[in-house]
Amino acid sequence: MCGIAGWIEKDSNMAMRTTALNAMSQTLERRGPDENGLYINGDTALIHRRLAVIDIENGKQPMAAGVDGVTYVIVYNGEIYNAPDLREELRADGFHFRGHSDTEVVLKTYIKYGDKCPEKLNGIFAFAVFRSDDRSVFLCRDKIGVKPLFYSEYNGGLVFGSEIKALLKSGVVKPQIDEQGLNEIFFLGPARTPSYGVFKGVFELNPGECAVYKNNRLTRKTYFSIEAKEHTDNEKQTIEKTRYLLTDAIQRQLVSDVPLCMFLSGGLDSSIIVKTASMYQKEHKLGKVHTYSVEYRDNQKYFEKSLFQPTRDYEYIKMMVKNADTKHNEVILDNELLADALYDSVEARDLPGYVDVDSSLLLFCREIKKDYTVALSGECADELFGGYPWYHNRDILFEDCFPWSRSQDIRRFILKDGVLKNGEEYVRQRYLDTINSAPKLKSDSNTDRRMREMFYLNFYWFMQCLLERKDRCSMYSGLEVRVPFCDYRLAEYAYNMPWELKAYNGREKGIVRKAFEDVLPKEITWRKKSPYPKTHNPVYFNKCAERVNIILKKKNTLTELLDKKAVKSIIENPDSIKEPWYGQLMKAPQILAYIIELDYWFKKYKVEIV
Repeated sequence: MCGIAGWIEKDSNMAMRTTALNAMSQTLERRGPDENGLYINGDTALIHRRLAVIDIENGKQPMAAGVDGVTYVIVYNGEIYNAPDLREELRADGFHFRGHSDTEVVLKTYIKYGDKCPEKLNGIFAFAVFRSDDRSVFLCRDKIGVKPLFYSEYNGGLVFGSEIKALLKSGVVKPQIDEQGLNEIFFLGPARTPSYGVFKGVFELNPGECAVYKNNRLTRKTYFSIEAKEHTDNEKQTIEKTRYLLTDAIQRQLVSDVPLCMFLSGGLDSSIIVKTASMYQKEHKLGKVHTYSVEYRDNQKYFEKSLFQPTRDYEYIKMMVKNADTKHNEVILDNELLADALYDSVEARDLPGYVDVDSSLLLFCREIKKDYTVALSGECADELFGGYPWYHNRDILFEDCFPWSRSQDIRRFILKDGVLKNGEEYVRQRYLDTINSAPKLKSDSNTDRRMREMFYLNFYWFMQCLLERKDRCSMYSGLEVRVPFCDYRLAEYAYNMPWELKAYNGREKGIVRKAFEDVLPKEITWRKKSPYPKTHNPVYFNKCAERVNIILKKKNTLTELLDKKAVKSIIENPDSIKEPWYGQLMKAPQILAYIIELDYWFKKYKVEIV
């Protein structure tokens, strides 16, 4: 993976702005520590930071190609899993290739197909292409939204980048937020509205969107969206196709010219990936799969069983290591360092985020990066195949709200009276906008209609939050993490699968379990879902409480918004928070951690409320 950025401004000479352009580039160094590149053509500049994964020698960027007197220049971040197929197709049409990088495939696919190019791509990507004839810039983001692409349009110009920090370094984007941004932070966070970048004037291309900046105007277009169709496969065919699509996605993502490993939690999703990869590598005599798991120091002493986390992962990980014959590594995270890394995770996201769920992943990836550059992970099966408890508890399923954040009471509780009076209405409208956009069929049952709405809610909100976490926290250490469940073919297929098939045997992700039951241990196949682990160690809560007490003594932008007595009551009585305020496991320690991240974010980014 890499980092990209660009700046176009009418009647400007970008060669005179190299200081700002270099500063923008520097913000993306962690995403691309291996090489950096800058292309300037009059009023247009393209920036690239490279993490070299495929075709080390011939994949340098910005990459240019000329056809019929027109020069095309690309900056690209991602991996294209059908690149070999496209390369052969393009060669048959007379295109020549100087290497085997997927960057060259994307560039020449664009030259041939223009704005239809992304429809041909299967992968995770964000890229920009400048063409010299009409001086336009084409921007694009992958179908699922695994890779980010932010932008800000202003009078006479456009600035874009893989991360918000690159836009801020241009100087034309100010670290300002208005009431809408505050509602995002306090009432929706760590999620955020699709396309909205929280900072005023900052936006993001949605999954499956592209755009053209031409004649000082940006025009956005949806090139891919999930559509409602009749599911015509019978039970046997559905099982077989689910297995084929996921197996194909995993095998396509094993291509790398640098060391590659796997995340392993002992859950269904990562176990499928590890076992499939292990069988593939043995068949092709590529050696053992290397796996990594994460745990917290002394967590076994303090583990608390819950509806969302019924069991620890340790025994299941051991079982899969033996079954798949992997070389395994366990990373043990220190709880004090987990609290310290809250600050790094804000800088990784450019926003307050998923607190210790972020910081733990950031520390985990930092350890993996010592030996590996690429990893595969099991995110997004739950969103696509109904893995979360809120799909199966009918009281929650038909509750008219975001299922992972069912109440705004705790969010309202920590704010002073009169602050963000319309916060609840803001959340409600975002929810309605999403469920109303979910395509349905007249033949759908009440359950299937609601499941389509739940799919859309999870796809465009909860899943995007997790994908943002995965991208920023891994790329902060220059680790590329691939997510095979995010193959758009799987998403399309899962959306139209009737619920009784998707929840085969009445189980979460039942169809996936059935599809792989003959290759996994029975205990893994039918294990109850357990989320990414959190720390139960009181050391973490105490560290967060200490830091929040210090924050509450300050007089600053954040403390002027907070009800200090309410926050102190959470410190003094953490068990009063009975339900997660976001996701499945986030309770009192995570509320305090979120306040820590907010305080740091306001200070570090010099955020101004306007």
